[in-house]
Amino acid sequence: MPDIESLLKENRVFKPSKEFAKAANWSKKQIKEYRSLGAANPERFWAKMARENIDWFTPFKKTLEWKPPFAKWFRGGKLNVSYNCLDRHLEGDNAWRRNKAAIIWEGEPGDTRILTYAELHREVCKFANVLKQQGVKKGDRVALYMPMVPELAVAILACTRIGAPHSVVFGGFSAEALRDRINDAGAKLVVTADGGYRRGAPHALKPAVDEALKGCEGVGSVIVVQRTGEATEMQAGRDLWWHELMEGASAKCAPAKLDAEHPLFILYTSGTTGKPKGILHTTGGYLTHVTTTAKAIFDLKDSDTYWCTADIGWITGHSYVIYGILANGATTLMYEGTPTYPAPDRFWDIIERWGVTIFYTAPTAIRTFVRLGDEYPKQHDLSSLRLLGTVGEPINPEAWMWYHRVIGGRRCPIVDTWWQTETGGIMISPLAAGVETKPGSATLPFPGIHAAVYDDSGASVKPPNGGFLVLEKPWPGMLRGIWGDPQRYKETYWGTYDKKYFAGDGAHRDKDGYFWIMGRIDDVMNISGHRIGTMEVESALVSHRDVAESAVVGRPDEITGTAIVAFVTPKSGIDSGPALTQELRAHVTKQIGAIAKPAEIRFTDALPKTRSGKIMRRLLRDIASGKEAIGDTTTLEDYSVLAKLRESDDG
Repeated sequence: MPDIESLLKENRVFKPSKEFAKAANWSKKQIKEYRSLGAANPERFWAKMARENIDWFTPFKKTLEWKPPFAKWFRGGKLNVSYNCLDRHLEGDNAWRRNKAAIIWEGEPGDTRILTYAELHREVCKFANVLKQQGVKKGDRVALYMPMVPELAVAILACTRIGAPHSVVFGGFSAEALRDRINDAGAKLVVTADGGYRRGAPHALKPAVDEALKGCEGVGSVIVVQRTGEATEMQAGRDLWWHELMEGASAKCAPAKLDAEHPLFILYTSGTTGKPKGILHTTGGYLTHVTTTAKAIFDLKDSDTYWCTADIGWITGHSYVIYGILANGATTLMYEGTPTYPAPDRFWDIIERWGVTIFYTAPTAIRTFVRLGDEYPKQHDLSSLRLLGTVGEPINPEAWMWYHRVIGGRRCPIVDTWWQTETGGIMISPLAAGVETKPGSATLPFPGIHAAVYDDSGASVKPPNGGFLVLEKPWPGMLRGIWGDPQRYKETYWGTYDKKYFAGDGAHRDKDGYFWIMGRIDDVMNISGHRIGTMEVESALVSHRDVAESAVVGRPDEITGTAIVAFVTPKSGIDSGPALTQELRAHVTKQIGAIAKPAEIRFTDALPKTRSGKIMRRLLRDIASGKEAIGDTTTLEDYSVLAKLRESDDG
């Protein structure tokens, strides 16, 4: 089987600014030292980070115990996550942070709340006591099915305070999906809300909980946050109002002293087949990883207002809305609603009003803003921004350049990050003070992370060819298993290469050793014997002046084996006729070669995406092949998109 071919050529390079580098948390010299230490002795590097960035009740005795594929980090150490996120910012030299904003929250209707570190600590202690009153003990699992409201952050941190692993289920999932996750985790209690706001209207959540619990015998209590005020059915003896329970709760709750390997949370990630995988993360290693990477990659400072647009229902929200940011004593902004409600400039309005300095969002959101046009961000003063980030999928170079030019004003470094639910934290990313960036490349592994590209036989692939992204050594934030299914954990992640983590992504490295993520292996197309990643063809299409977004899939072809079908969203006002079809085919040929020229181009106003913004290429493959969409569609954002796509044709 040949390597995955790299066809896209990108020669633009952006050097770190001297001003940014001079003030950065990690200097260029430190980055060099840490890379050297992390390459030679990753255990020593991570032990140093754990001691510098985390407060321990009991110091750890052993950095790593590795019995492939099972790892235990920081053995003998005891700590508490909520203590690291809250208490330590109220004590000693950090006591001045008591009145600093921990969370700035904005609801979709425009209502706002600010919780200082002292206020957040008080709320977390009170809810920790509420959980105890409901019989939740250390080790009991708590399911959270909530909108993006401050109470979700409070509930998460309260769980960590008493050692109850949480399982956050995204508020857009169906009752059936919620039931599966509650049962798999064996949750004892559910925290939810009457609803949240989405696109200007209340979106009920409690009815889905009621339906889900018809098949859940282990749940004794449901705690309900009053958010929308809509009529809500409450079951006597089971359902309780959050605000009523909090009224009488004590604001004093000592943090539990937990083992470094104590389970912290279970987060479910869907596969294309089979039941969802409950990814287990534990306490000491995960917190070390996310706190260190947040500090170094985002260059977090006390003066920053940081905004990651992810929902807390996804891993990005766990790691870089809550844990990694609060552990560093920074201010994190949470927004409840959609990016374009009530107008297409909502994000830029939020950045201007709150003085956001660090902005971390998904490439799919960026491409949506490209399609909407430059006029919306240009209506706002974005000069507070000093660093931009991307997360969730590879970013195509032209979207990167738009982000750099229009949002960053050509002055903000961009950290394009690669990581997964399973990795816990960022694995490959620029460090803005000391790494030259290239549009579309996640650049280099974080110090202490050993990433490589392998071929089918397990041999390392030399640049500039592509293959499978592999992690060669354990790391602190790594998943500790699939909840209740160690065999599936072994087979899924460690069964391809001996003692190496198989990421499931294609990648190639250029002559400078930079990593270019080429998308999921499932999305690689075999065209006339050439293995081509979807990301490169999509990037070529989006580099055309008239294209805002594209998704590429393969369909069976008698001659070439696979034919490329491109779904293209033109920019506003562009005529999507036969002339544009021919122009785009010629453009792809010029950009990366005739082998990648789409056999078919379908124009569409929107692509099928999950609520976290990822394009659902599996559904597009079904449509391109003339099949009905099959499999799990519970995460699909807008079902009407599927009907429109089935009606579309070559043009």
